Amino acid sequence: MVALISQLISPKKRATWDEFCSVILYSYGHHLFPPPSLSESHLIQRYPVMEWRSSSHRIITPPRQIVSVHSSESWILQPKINMKKNAGGVLRQLAVELDTYKNPRDIDKNHIAIDTTSVEYPVAVKSLTDIGIDLKSGRSINVRIEYDGWEKDLRIYVAYAGESLVNFLNNKIIMEDIVPQLAYVGFTASTGHFWEVHQVLDWNFTLYELPNESLNHEIGRSKWEKALKIVIPTVVVLLVSVLLFLIRVRSRRKLSLERRDDIEMLTKNAANAPKFYTYKQLSKATKNFSTENLVGTGGFGSVYRGVLPNRIIAVKKINATSNQGEKEYLAEICTIGRLRHKNLVQLQGWCHEKEQLLLVYEYMPNGSLNKYIGKKNPLDWKTRYKILTGLSSVLLYLHEECENPVVHRDVKPNNVMLDSDFTPHLGDFGLARLLENDSAFITTMVAGTIGYLAPEVSYTGRATTESDVYSFGMVVLEVVCGRRSKGLMEEEECSLVDFVWSFYEKGSLVKCVDSELKGEFDEEEVRRCLVVGLACLSPDYSVRPKMRKVVQVFMNGDDRSLMELPECRPTELFLSLPPSSSGSNTADEMTMEYDIVP
Repeated sequence: MVALISQLISPKKRATWDEFCSVILYSYGHHLFPPPSLSESHLIQRYPVMEWRSSSHRIITPPRQIVSVHSSESWILQPKINMKKNAGGVLRQLAVELDTYKNPRDIDKNHIAIDTTSVEYPVAVKSLTDIGIDLKSGRSINVRIEYDGWEKDLRIYVAYAGESLVNFLNNKIIMEDIVPQLAYVGFTASTGHFWEVHQVLDWNFTLYELPNESLNHEIGRSKWEKALKIVIPTVVVLLVSVLLFLIRVRSRRKLSLERRDDIEMLTKNAANAPKFYTYKQLSKATKNFSTENLVGTGGFGSVYRGVLPNRIIAVKKINATSNQGEKEYLAEICTIGRLRHKNLVQLQGWCHEKEQLLLVYEYMPNGSLNKYIGKKNPLDWKTRYKILTGLSSVLLYLHEECENPVVHRDVKPNNVMLDSDFTPHLGDFGLARLLENDSAFITTMVAGTIGYLAPEVSYTGRATTESDVYSFGMVVLEVVCGRRSKGLMEEEECSLVDFVWSFYEKGSLVKCVDSELKGEFDEEEVRRCLVVGLACLSPDYSVRPKMRKVVQVFMNGDDRSLMELPECRPTELFLSLPPSSSGSNTADEMTMEYDIVP
């Protein structure tokens, strides 16, 4: 609301809102926000009197907030003192005062000031004496007040009538923080004990509409600001993500190089160290590890057939998600790389790139022994006996003849590979553990396959050479009988061990031989193998034969060397630790992990 006050209300009377409205000669309702640009000019003339007491004001104030103010002797309208406050306790008004009286905090008695929340503490003040203007001179004075809504700048121009206006006082004002959107514009008179008379000769108030170019500029700037608020955080997040990614890649690359150096050191310490292959070489050899080249899958990885310029290889790709994958990888290189036996799968090379663990073996064209048990087109007896003899020989080498005894820990048909002549080769040394100083290596991670684990391993969590002998005995029964051992997850009337013991107790042990042989076998060799198998499967580890004794039975064919069995299957289970074991770990402290093969 724009209001021009033409006369003062009697100072002896309390002013009411209705009385104030009655003296408004002109009014114009207008919202001041969005930020306006306005111009107001007026020509005033002062009439001299005996005493000058206070100032007159040009004021913008909220609607219905102009109230009377009590001075020491009278009531007078003064809209910028003791006004109603906003929620924050701050007066919401904007006033420009032309002061002709020096109060204690004033700079002089001839100044212009900008007031917002207090008449005693203006936000800006300047003496008119600086430009040679005297408010008490009696001459007409032009005052122009401009407010730039975009620049938030309040500018005051002053000059005597007929002279050029001078930019006298500037101050940054944020209009929306001081007055509400709807406000009154007008004049107030002095508020002291005495008063002075000013005559408004001319007054012009203009509220400028925002030009289109300014609107477009503001809209464009707003769009840019919004875009920057989105783009800058996005760019920062992207840069941080890229930086973290590069740090992670570098860290992994460094770790990969360190692991590779460790492996190279291990292989250098072994005789006939395996060759290092690049990932590109092995990927090309296996046709990018295609499914058509997949020849087998185990608990810790898959095996692929690969073709190099001069030979065929088998590439074992260790599962990246396996908890023991890296341990297995290092163990195989360290152990197999320096072991040499005609019945061992020879490790020929390795690769550690792109976070992939790869082992290169000699290729076995006839696959694993597992595919010939309980299947059609079975192996003849001569081949079966050859396989069992070779397997017993390589276990003897691992347990007693190599530099450091080795416990394989997962002897089963899946890990017995057959070359073109069906010669057996024991592989998959990822679970192998070295026995240092003639004592069994103790681990809290029991690996193996249910159905081939010795009873004491399930309870104690410790693998020994005796547990390897137990697993070998199960393989013997499977090869001779052409049947698989009963796993804990299978549902059969009786296990393979019970099946063989039942024939042994009846004195007809040979009758449990694989029917697919159609009677074409050596009965003495069959009986010898089955007795060895049952002896190896004794629940008491202490009475199981050593592999040297087993080899003697298979190689010599002397019945006098054949071990004796009880008349019926023993049922007692010994849970004490083997003599070769060391340590004080109890069964309750062990964590058992099984590689369950369906």
